[in-house]
Amino acid sequence: MKTLQASARPAPLVWLAVVALAASPLLASAGDLSATYRGKPVPFGQGRAHTEVRTDAAGKAVAVGIVFSEQALAGLPAATMAPAYLLRMPATGPRTVVDHVVINWEAAGHPPPKVYDVPHFDFHFYLVKRAETKRVRFGSDAESGEASQQPPAELLPAGYVVPPGTAVPMMGVHAINTQAAEFQQQPFTATLIYGYYNKVQTFIEPMVSLSFLLSKPAFSAPVPRPAIYSKAGSYPAGYSVNYRPASKDYEVMLEALQ
Repeated sequence: MKTLQASARPAPLVWLAVVALAASPLLASAGDLSATYRGKPVPFGQGRAHTEVRTDAAGKAVAVGIVFSEQALAGLPAATMAPAYLLRMPATGPRTVVDHVVINWEAAGHPPPKVYDVPHFDFHFYLVKRAETKRVRFGSDAESGEASQQPPAELLPAGYVVPPGTAVPMMGVHAINTQAAEFQQQPFTATLIYGYYNKVQTFIEPMVSLSFLLSKPAFSAPVPRPAIYSKAGSYPAGYSVNYRPASKDYEVMLEALQ
């Protein structure tokens, strides 16, 4: 009987382990697979930038984006240098439709005039591999207006058009939202572009002005969605541009992946 009692009662060290587990936050959140996966940081301005994939409690990817330090907005080069910053996706965690991200700094902006001709960033979330973007070629920027580069209507969200003058080598043609605020006599702050090449979707591009970032925004907006996508997967229903005072950095996120 004494032997049974002794074996039924855990040793003191076992009791301590049980108490520690009961108090552990890991035990309290057992089954919660929410996490943030980060890509390798790269130099950006005088700071650094990296990609992130965020998951919900079930482990499903719900957001993909980039985070960059406040110092990244300092020491940016002049317009003639037009740098591009390549960010790889996290090595671990769930895959998304985004293959890689390229940040293009537009010190003098770009056409159309009086719309996007202010200093801003083009955040290209590419749906195709880097090798494919390197093969994108055009005879002139006007090719975006030709039938050979006009995507099918079902690949364009309502209100989006691909006008002449938006064909860019190593990128694609750019579809603009004619209902966006900057086309309604309002200043350009943040907007969302869709990109294509040879009638296939190749990127999703939030564009954000430097002045808007310097205002340290807390911004979010719905993402207009086409009827179908060229690549199978989950796509954003919203996007956000936020300054995070606690960590002194910015995030540009494609959110509510579905």
